[in-house]
Amino acid sequence: MEQTVEQKLKALYELQTLHTKIDKIRQIRGELPMEVADLEDEVAGLETRIQKLKGELDDTEDSIVSRKNMIKDAQNLIKKYETQLKEVKNNREYDALTKEVEIQNLEIQVCEKKIREFGFDINSKTEIYEKALADLETRKKDLDIKKGELETITAETEKDEQTLNVRAQSAETSIEDRLLTAYNRLRNNANNGLAVVTIDRDSCSGCFNQIPPQRQLDIRQRKKIIVCEHCGRILVDEALTLEQEVS
Repeated sequence: MEQTVEQKLKALYELQTLHTKIDKIRQIRGELPMEVADLEDEVAGLETRIQKLKGELDDTEDSIVSRKNMIKDAQNLIKKYETQLKEVKNNREYDALTKEVEIQNLEIQVCEKKIREFGFDINSKTEIYEKALADLETRKKDLDIKKGELETITAETEKDEQTLNVRAQSAETSIEDRLLTAYNRLRNNANNGLAVVTIDRDSCSGCFNQIPPQRQLDIRQRKKIIVCEHCGRILVDEALTLEQEVS
């Protein structure tokens, strides 16, 4: 059975009323879901950074161990060459062994320099690592607090929101697709989520622009769906809203 315009307007206003109640519940939660998501991202980022720093510190420690082993090898070679120097038979052998000792001493100097550089690098990265650990601990505490707040508010409002969502879904079934599409488009484009609004003091209560008397009369007659010339919202008269409250 084809709905009258008045029935369509009442159905739209009922849906808007339900959605407004849902919006108010979500406003109570405020920006907590976003804050929780941001903190979760920050914690994950810090954990990744800490893991990367730990890997770099471990690699540098391994490099120091490697350089120390190279120094030991060089020292052993120097001892070997110095022993051989005592048994040389000619200048050519002496020069060759002396050259090898110089090379190993240079190798030791290079390794010692590298070890000092690695040490500075470890000190610098350890400070960053420890700060990141402290930041992670702080952010985890902040996250626990925010999660607790969100869980408390959600527990208090979840049942009401679920009930309203079920009622809103049921209300949508009584609205023709074309009107429902227009309603959803208006609602999504409006900052306050209002697609259906009343006349308030001769003005649109959505954008507060004045509505001409003849247009107000047309709205009250409920013979056609009328939208605000300025914001495009669907307009209903106050009497209709009062009837909805009574029913």
